[in-house]
Amino acid sequence: MRVLEPDELRAAHALFGAALHAGGPADDERWAVARTSYDPGRTFGVDQPEGTLAGTATSFGSALTVPGGAQVPMAAVTRVGVRADRTRRGLLTALMREQLQDAADRGEVAATLRASEARIYGRFGYGVASRGRNVRVTAGARFRVDAPPGGDVRLVGVDEAATVLPPLYARILDGATRPGPITRPDGWWASTLRRPAPDTARGIAVHTGPDGDDGFASWTVRQEGSDFGENVLDVADLHAATPQAVAGLWRFLLGIDLLRHVAAHLRPLDEPLDLFLEDPRACRTTGIGDETWLRLLDVPAALAARAWGDTGGEPVRIRVHDPLFPANDGVHVVGAGGPDTRGSTGTSEAEPAAGGRADLECDVAGLAMAYLSDRRPAELVASGWWTAHDRAAVARADRLFAAGEAPWCGTFF
Repeated sequence: MRVLEPDELRAAHALFGAALHAGGPADDERWAVARTSYDPGRTFGVDQPEGTLAGTATSFGSALTVPGGAQVPMAAVTRVGVRADRTRRGLLTALMREQLQDAADRGEVAATLRASEARIYGRFGYGVASRGRNVRVTAGARFRVDAPPGGDVRLVGVDEAATVLPPLYARILDGATRPGPITRPDGWWASTLRRPAPDTARGIAVHTGPDGDDGFASWTVRQEGSDFGENVLDVADLHAATPQAVAGLWRFLLGIDLLRHVAAHLRPLDEPLDLFLEDPRACRTTGIGDETWLRLLDVPAALAARAWGDTGGEPVRIRVHDPLFPANDGVHVVGAGGPDTRGSTGTSEAEPAAGGRADLECDVAGLAMAYLSDRRPAELVASGWWTAHDRAAVARADRLFAAGEAPWCGTFF
């Protein structure tokens, strides 16, 4: 197990692509783009005896927006793969442990990822912390007369987008109240905007409101059917600072000619797209899926960073189990003002509330599921993710973890 050198990253990239059945190794053009997204010193590999790579995992540094609008440093984990002939030997476990420890040593409070398989990452302390819905909307669907009108929308090329979009996204993020978005480093933008897409129609648009540019969208178009014009526009990225900008961008996309449908993957659960339309059935939810998987590396710091609801004065004592990081393992006392470190303890056994130790109990993955407010503690208790030692504490915990808006990241990596 070791950190890979820069000249080994292309082999790691090829190994990951093969693990995802994504075709052969990247050609020189594609690799020139992909290499910009690798952060120095953050790619791990494990070798076979003859010296070739058997597995790899990487991450890049970012920051996660938590309830209340604060940001905490995080590792954005990606490109995790093990050769098909070297699986089931503990290599992934070793890679994950090494990577998580490295992130914790860097002072990163959390790690997040997008899971290719949902059954893999729970055993490393990751829990689903945000979800999204897939939508398919009839092109040309009419907006209600009193729906937000939106502003001006202009098309931009890749070169202009590379100049305009990064600072625009940063401004949108600075004003965000929704938990879940992450910062996007230069390497993410370079690899995303410059990624070759042969034989695929692609578009990028910027929305301008009363105070200037306030939203953007990018998309590709594919043919779906044998007749001319049977096209589907797939929204790849859409972020906006205001409801008016959200409506303006969707109005523009649905008005593009020669489309049958506009589809989008993992949009916010509470995005009011159907409420914009005269016929809400023109917007069909085709699925709801997991988006962000969150691993809390420093539970005390994570609890201190986010805003909390009002429990009516009495805090909630949560027993958290974390076999990897001892500082997380113990009872954490949290009230409307945040964690009370004077009341926290590193006890190795959960005790009932009558003993003054724990009202609720969960492992670190279960805590992650509530941390951004995607799941209420009551849901987690009912489904067995959490254990309630004091039933009255469940309602207090629901109020405590509430954040107002559904969490959503909106950045694929």
